[in-house]
Amino acid sequence: MSVQSEQRAREEQQVADAPDLGSGTCVPFASPAAASGPEHVETPVAYDGILLAGFGGPEGQEDVIPFLRNVTRGRGIPDERLEEVAHHYRAFGGVSPINDHNRLLKAALEAELAARGIDLPVYWGNRNWAPYLSEAVTEAADAGDTTLIAIATSAYSSFSSCRQYREDFAQVLTETGLAGTVTIDKVRPYFDHPGFVHTFVEGVREAVAGFLEQGHAPQQIRVLFSTHSIPMADAARSGPASLGLGEGGAYAAQHLAVADHVMGKVDQELGVDVPWDLVYQSRSGPPSQPWLEPDICDAIELLPGAGVTAVVIVPLGFVSDHMEVLWDLDTEALDAASAAGLAAVRTPTPGINPSYVSGLVDLVVERLNGTPAGERPALTRLGPWFDVCRPGCCENVRAGFKPAAAGLTP
Repeated sequence: MSVQSEQRAREEQQVADAPDLGSGTCVPFASPAAASGPEHVETPVAYDGILLAGFGGPEGQEDVIPFLRNVTRGRGIPDERLEEVAHHYRAFGGVSPINDHNRLLKAALEAELAARGIDLPVYWGNRNWAPYLSEAVTEAADAGDTTLIAIATSAYSSFSSCRQYREDFAQVLTETGLAGTVTIDKVRPYFDHPGFVHTFVEGVREAVAGFLEQGHAPQQIRVLFSTHSIPMADAARSGPASLGLGEGGAYAAQHLAVADHVMGKVDQELGVDVPWDLVYQSRSGPPSQPWLEPDICDAIELLPGAGVTAVVIVPLGFVSDHMEVLWDLDTEALDAASAAGLAAVRTPTPGINPSYVSGLVDLVVERLNGTPAGERPALTRLGPWFDVCRPGCCENVRAGFKPAAAGLTP
């Protein structure tokens, strides 16, 4: 029995007990096809717009602290502590590359849609900086586009990478007064969609092949798949608890499954067996709070003692070269590799790779067509993941549950 089939059986009672919000609805802010909470929406939906939902980033030195206040709002962090993070942005002129990447991604999506003859406008809004989600949703409503399908620029399941976007959708619809007019569904987390994974396979294969040509033996090469660390308590609550995916929850399990697929492909294509690990970066919590480990720089420091001479750094948790990639990997991790005497290379993020862009449009098309789950591409045993998030999925331990779109309550 597949993981999804087992999940369906385990959660049948949970779905039956989900609160009824009227007319059979237990998913607020949703299209009629998603409102009753199916795991996969296998009914065609006539979306009239795409909401590209980004994180946002500062675009000048004067933006940095206001942006970081937005990111940490509600946590009472003083500006002096925010300035400790601000120096990452200040080193690049106060400009995060993330907004320009999203401008390019929006244009690439529009071009791919046009090439396929799909007449859907793309509205772009951010959670933490202009253009804000509220502006994008209002623009869509003003144009008469009220049935939206959202693409978040994050592929995995966790509070910050999925549920927080869904909560922001709900907040925007409520605060703009559009909750009764606009609906927002969300494409499934696409961590194991071929379009997303392709870039990583391509990058790792090229990096490993390059090190082999330089004379490094397979066992002297270490591939480190890196993603953003999150508190272990949040990780444990990522994805439906009933899947039983361990203390790292769906967040760790999804990354491990994708990394395993990538290395399986690379080893098969190159005829080698290269060791690899999943590592974490960018932790920001107090030392007393357990976060997912090991940290990438700590892991790199230990590699020479294990006979490693070359390291491949893979930004597996990221869709583009934003600040966590430019600073934490291209600066700190590569500096750590140099200090350890290791040859090192960082592989590309998906960015606007044609396979990634095409894959994102494929995710929209499966909802436009109501493609059955069994016909959807997924490269790991965990997929295809849910269209409608399950009850209690990805709770924020600090703040608890807030109203969220695209998922069963709470």
